[in-house]
Amino acid sequence: MEVKSDASVLILANHFSWWDGFFLFYINKKVFKKQFHVLVNAENYNKVGFLKYLGAFAVENKGKDVLETLNYAGKLLDNPQNLVLVFPQGKLYSNHLKNISFEKGVMQIINASQKKINIIFAATFIDYFAKRKPSAYTYLQHWENEEYVSLQLLKSAYNKHYDQSVVKQNQLIE
Repeated sequence: MEVKSDASVLILANHFSWWDGFFLFYINKKVFKKQFHVLVNAENYNKVGFLKYLGAFAVENKGKDVLETLNYAGKLLDNPQNLVLVFPQGKLYSNHLKNISFEKGVMQIINASQKKINIIFAATFIDYFAKRKPSAYTYLQHWENEEYVSLQLLKSAYNKHYDQSVVKQNQLIE
């Protein structure tokens, strides 16, 4: 996948499992090779001590702290060596959704940055087929963002990618 090397990477991904961040951490190591950061909720951050060593930073669900954390994520995107993973849904949902919702904090992150960003859409699905262990399939798309980005435009573009990814996933046969 081609990305501009002089720009950071913002990955927007569906969130259906505790493992999502690890899948994309691995993809970063193999594909993007950037300094990995992931926005997680405070409960998981405090409960799982090693997350901070994987580049995790946490947000509380309260007023000013939320804004400060989202602005921090935006500032991380000003460094072209960084990758920031965000789950725009804000919490875990089923892997079988028809539509991915976006919390408005995604736009706060983008607006807090200098907007020199590679925006990557990621849709991950799990299937077992005839195996005892599941396989994860992640579909990536580099979204060429416009100068003006709205939450609705971003959500619509992501969901188009998500729909196309579902079609590809449904075509897998083993």
